[in-house]
Amino acid sequence: MEIGNIEKSAEGAFPGRRSITLYTCGCNLRCSYCGYFGLLGNCEEGDQYDWKRVEAHLRKRLDRIEGVIFSGGEPTLQGDLAASLAVVRNLGLATMLETNGTQPDVLRKLFAQGLLDYIAMDVKAPLENYGSLVGRRVDTEAIRTSIWCIKHSGVAHEFRTTVVPGLHTTRELKTIVELIHGAERYVVQDFVSTRPLRPELRGRPAFPHKPLEDIRAYVERRVSAYEIRHSDEARPMPATKRRRRSPAAIA
Repeated sequence: MEIGNIEKSAEGAFPGRRSITLYTCGCNLRCSYCGYFGLLGNCEEGDQYDWKRVEAHLRKRLDRIEGVIFSGGEPTLQGDLAASLAVVRNLGLATMLETNGTQPDVLRKLFAQGLLDYIAMDVKAPLENYGSLVGRRVDTEAIRTSIWCIKHSGVAHEFRTTVVPGLHTTRELKTIVELIHGAERYVVQDFVSTRPLRPELRGRPAFPHKPLEDIRAYVERRVSAYEIRHSDEARPMPATKRRRRSPAAIA
């Protein structure tokens, strides 16, 4: 397994568990807003963590962590993902997978083997808009199939969308909610513009929070839980100043 980085997970990243995140190398998408473009291709040999080193890292922290998140890049592209998940399970740690949902056959096998305690799938956009947002031709039926498999897996799960001003609208978010109807949780999360793949997105503020809150009732009628996940690293949308009318205009 190609591991490009190991980090302590952000609080709440693995619900209910203190965790470490393993970032795998390689991704089959090129999302314009991606902040992990260093992991999109194969890792340089000197930049990889071999699996023995990863396992040693985990063993040293067994008294401090309860779970491991496999993220990326796209972990389902790694041929030894199942074996690595099994090793983590044998260490007594819970497992979580973050995926883009393009490999439903891999997900089916992982569910059948009982190797996951939690799964989070990014739903980037309504299906008809996928290709333009992820920069690649995508089999949208594979995305639809992964959503169905996750919802019916019996594994705790969430679907999530990184919302970017100019790339997403609340109407599109409602379309995504219809696509995942019946899911356990839908998360919309802030876009962080410090290092996006597309340079022109650098410095762009996060999606304003009020419109995301305004659709809460709509979302919560279709999924069990709705979360607006904020990031301290996101740039806030500037407040709009109300234009004052001149006395002549008032008269």
